Amino acid sequence: MSPPQVNHVTLVLGGARSGKSRHAESLLTAGPPPWCYVATAQAFDAEMADRIAIHRARRTEGWRTFEAPLDIDRALARAAGLPVLIDCLTLWVSNLLLGERDIDAAGAALLAAIDRHAAPIVLVANETGLGIVPDSALARRFRDAAGWLNQRVAVRADRVLFMVAGLPMVVK
Repeated sequence: MSPPQVNHVTLVLGGARSGKSRHAESLLTAGPPPWCYVATAQAFDAEMADRIAIHRARRTEGWRTFEAPLDIDRALARAAGLPVLIDCLTLWVSNLLLGERDIDAAGAALLAAIDRHAAPIVLVANETGLGIVPDSALARRFRDAAGWLNQRVAVRADRVLFMVAGLPMVVK
């Protein structure tokens, strides 16, 4: 029996602790290694460092990690021909916003890099629009930017999954 097919571009959305990353990893590891992990998180505090360590420990042999807090398109180019997991777009948007980068231009560069990448890509993102309206202009700008990027990637994706309590729901 052959492994399940991974569509070229899959977007895995969900809330905090919904199982997004674990499920995204399982989609890629259904196929043979090597796999590439594009990490956007930065350890600015001990709690985030612990989260990063948990993610690293879960990845077995066969993974190549590229740290890309700002330039995902360059990391995708370095992973040419290999299956890639990008985790996560939401932290990437935060990094871009705090780094005063042009989020629209970065999103366009990401989509162009996705189009050039011949192997499967699985992207992870938080669904940030389901909660209360943020109380600051910066938080609203972040929520809006993350939502717009998720829409752009979802349109491009062959498949979109929404994770709820560790279970994937097929959206597209």
